[in-house]
Amino acid sequence: MTEYVPPKVWTWDQASGGRFANINRPIAGPTHDKELPIGKHPIQLYSLGTPNGVKVTVLLEELLAAGHTGAEYDAWLINIGQGDQFGSGYVDLNPNSKIPVMADHTTDPVTRVFESGSILMYLAEKFRAFMPTDHKAKTEALNWLFWQMGSAPYLGGGFGHFYAYAPEKFEYPINRFAMEVKRQLDVLDRHLAENEYFAGSEYSIADMAIWPWYGALVKGFVYDAAEFLQVHEYKNVIRWTDQLAERPAVKRGRMVNRVFGELHTQLHERHDASDFETKTADKLQKED
Repeated sequence: MTEYVPPKVWTWDQASGGRFANINRPIAGPTHDKELPIGKHPIQLYSLGTPNGVKVTVLLEELLAAGHTGAEYDAWLINIGQGDQFGSGYVDLNPNSKIPVMADHTTDPVTRVFESGSILMYLAEKFRAFMPTDHKAKTEALNWLFWQMGSAPYLGGGFGHFYAYAPEKFEYPINRFAMEVKRQLDVLDRHLAENEYFAGSEYSIADMAIWPWYGALVKGFVYDAAEFLQVHEYKNVIRWTDQLAERPAVKRGRMVNRVFGELHTQLHERHDASDFETKTADKLQKED
């Protein structure tokens, strides 16, 4: 194999290949004019049921389950494979063109919130929920929230890309990122050996941030890499993952804006609590 020698000046090769290559580009901004729909609820979410999207829908469902009616929301589907995130209305809310993005219509003017960690913090502070009030526990929750934001790109953009999505497999990047992901899992496993949740004994937005990424990984739901990474070794992460998965709000949040998996687990858009019973993909398919 010929060693790659970087040119003096990088140029955009649009034929680079790999999954998602059609939506990757080295410039920001909109590609087309398209306004975003606005529903009837105070919170408007524009998202997709990827791990970053699931973080937010889990929190919104947990808030509603805890009685915070002001957290009622419309969840609109953003198909990133078709470039919905590059519409002018979407870019107005999120100049970074990633999912999710949220608009809070209870403020004047409307408040835009982008980056999943920022959305979690915003909602936790707005409703004073799922964030410990004790100084030490709150700091610990934030430690782990920001740990997730900094660590997950090595899992998704690093390991996931080179192991599952790249057009060709190369030993060096796969080994490099597999080592880092296993190190991260060990970090989590050691912490959870001594703590029920990431902030200690209290369930928080830190758990909601980490679960969609690392919970899915240890259960073998992503990248078809469970055997390769020997995820069964991380027994404390598995215990914590299973514990969260039994929460009704987590089950609902995982379904919202989901467009893959079994049809009864997919709720493409959520505009009312009753949608979980009447608007899942299997029910819509029967209507058609």
